[in-house]
Amino acid sequence: MENKDKNLYKLDELSNYKISSNYSDVRGWKIVDADNRTIGKIDNLWVNKDMQRVVYLDVKLDKGLVEDNHNEVRDVIASDNGKEFVYNEGDSHIIIPIGSVNINKDTKIVMANSIGYDTFRNTSRYNRQHNFDREYERRVMKSYYPENDPNYDSNDDAFYNRREFEDR
Repeated sequence: MENKDKNLYKLDELSNYKISSNYSDVRGWKIVDADNRTIGKIDNLWVNKDMQRVVYLDVKLDKGLVEDNHNEVRDVIASDNGKEFVYNEGDSHIIIPIGSVNINKDTKIVMANSIGYDTFRNTSRYNRQHNFDREYERRVMKSYYPENDPNYDSNDDAFYNRREFEDR
């Protein structure tokens, strides 16, 4: 059943789209924080089809970062502003707004220069098989940008870098 409210798609779900030729396809590249600590690997790109641009990087977290916080028990309950969420086995993906990273074409490394390692370690994760919803999106944006309005909406231009993609 097609969800008419859906505005975000994984790039590999859209067979008639590709990255614009003047931008790098960063899938498979490593992502690091400002201190050059590995966050993970870019697994996919989330695009807003209506706006024709990449919105989020879908990052498979580095095993070290996942285990750093959850080495004693895999199902850990963490508190996020009074709300509890559970890390389950397989919840190893996070989203990172494209506007908060720099892309180095020479080294093929993406740097998240404004979000620290601890923030990534404590950010709510999702399971790639279940994707994520608006509530997850808002919770993650609030953890990255606590000073911003909690009613963050992925259609808000403030979070976009103009990473265009085009029809094939």
